[in-house]
Amino acid sequence: MTTATVAGFAGVTGNAGVKDGVPDVSLVHATGATTSAAVFTRSRFAGPSVRVSREGDTGGLRAVVVVSGNANVATGERGLADARELQRWAAARAGCRPEQVLVASTGVIGVPYPIETVRERLAALPGSGPVDLDAVARAIMTTDTRAKVVSRRVGAASIVGIAKGVGMIEPNMATMLSFVYTDAEVAAGDLDRVFRAVVERTYNAVSVDTDTSTSDTAAVVASGVGGPVDLAAFEGALLEVCTELVRMIASDGEGASTLIEVRVTGARDDAQAKFVGKAIVNSPLVKTAVHGADPNWGRVAMAVGKCETETDILEENVRIAFGGLETYPTLPTPERRAELEAYLKNDAVLIEVDLGIAAGEFTVYGCDLTEGYIRINADYTT
Repeated sequence: MTTATVAGFAGVTGNAGVKDGVPDVSLVHATGATTSAAVFTRSRFAGPSVRVSREGDTGGLRAVVVVSGNANVATGERGLADARELQRWAAARAGCRPEQVLVASTGVIGVPYPIETVRERLAALPGSGPVDLDAVARAIMTTDTRAKVVSRRVGAASIVGIAKGVGMIEPNMATMLSFVYTDAEVAAGDLDRVFRAVVERTYNAVSVDTDTSTSDTAAVVASGVGGPVDLAAFEGALLEVCTELVRMIASDGEGASTLIEVRVTGARDDAQAKFVGKAIVNSPLVKTAVHGADPNWGRVAMAVGKCETETDILEENVRIAFGGLETYPTLPTPERRAELEAYLKNDAVLIEVDLGIAAGEFTVYGCDLTEGYIRINADYTT
């Protein structure tokens, strides 16, 4: 695997005693001044890591520290104190103020850190070296089956994004855990605006199981040492990075065997297209049909139809297709059904719905629902 690195950053990974014998803590920090942007879960049970990070300097983050295997959520004042201790440790290592450190934690809810062990292990970690974002991506994994790393070039600068997340994914403002590092020089205001626009089209467009995490965090940090870039080109490259990460997250959904992409066009506006797309990708009946390679387009029609508040959606104007193979209003012949069955056996499936109203469009991402998802989550804390 090619080492993913970005100029202007250093880092370290190690074991903090949360997991057995594998990396479960990572620190990435800038070697100089930065600009940054971050978004967080809207969960009413947001964890202490989210709370202390929200209070910080999200426009000038110098470091990101992540613990995996323990969400440190619903742990009361002890959990808050532990999150602040982790923030202070990272600040000391990074040579910055605590409020310039973003803290993230992911894993089981309601279990405090083994803080004495964590404290000892953190003190024993080696000093930071050239950041290896592949290693960082592995260290933030929980039930992920593979690390998620994507890179792009924009002008003379690099963008590298990492993410974790395969379950409890129906974000609202952010997603799972995702961190993008770049050496491009981008003003704080521009970075915040661009990142939020990209988040809306990517991290807010993915769903595995309709459940919003208590720990969702997404951030971008720019060291600026690569020099200025064209802002439109930067936004385009950032969109590519985050879109690919989203596709990785959806295809790695817990127990998943098929990536589902739902593209809704012809909507009243983009918001309506997103609403309908989420209704389709979140439907257990659609998910199980895809898993069984069953071209039951009626389940897609059902999911569109249950958007009962959208009174301008009329049955006679709707078109449904799978991978370009129309299923409604032109009903499948036996030959077309055989084509559809073959298509649905692919690793990725595109469901297309045109509402026939106006020009609104949106694409959402998800995965099939399998026995594996049930087994993973039935056994999660045991």
